[in-house]
Amino acid sequence: MSAERPEPGTEIVFQWRKWDGSTHWRHECVWLGSDSWGDWVGQPAGWRSERPGRSFVAPGPNVTLVPPSGDYALTVNRDHPEGMRIYIDLGWDVRAGDAGGEQDPLLFTGIDMDLDVVRIGAEENGERGTWLDDVDEWDEHRAQYGYPAEVQEHLRALAAVLEQRVRAQQEPFDDATADVWLDRLEALGLTRRA
Repeated sequence: MSAERPEPGTEIVFQWRKWDGSTHWRHECVWLGSDSWGDWVGQPAGWRSERPGRSFVAPGPNVTLVPPSGDYALTVNRDHPEGMRIYIDLGWDVRAGDAGGEQDPLLFTGIDMDLDVVRIGAEENGERGTWLDDVDEWDEHRAQYGYPAEVQEHLRALAAVLEQRVRAQQEPFDDATADVWLDRLEALGLTRRA
């Protein structure tokens, strides 16, 4: 993110695309701030996410960490009706976006690379647990889009590491790290849109 930072609570857009440049998920979000793990954005309950052919409203607040590596986005939910706590989108070039060749602090962009790490419930309670998701989509798209071999190798290795770190609840994949940002999001008092 550039030195110019918006005020916490400033509306931003998080726009994903696929490897071929086609439009993917677009999330209505707000800027929250940064810490040693990277940049944090939030999506209040009732704000919209959409992609071609699908749309939903956030059932509860969530925050997303974009680390400096730009190869994933960690989303942590509070009060998700299905118990989903963590959803990590493995990605490529995830960062504050460009608008006409200039960095735009109100836009985040990234290439969705299909593989996801999901945590539902709490491992210590024996609930549904943690797993690597959308492997079938990864297999289909790496052939269809021609993901470079070095990108595939990096993301396969990263997926395994992230899954282990989520299971171990290591920072920033622990509850306490994201809860600070979820509390900040809720303190903004932003209203539902839907």
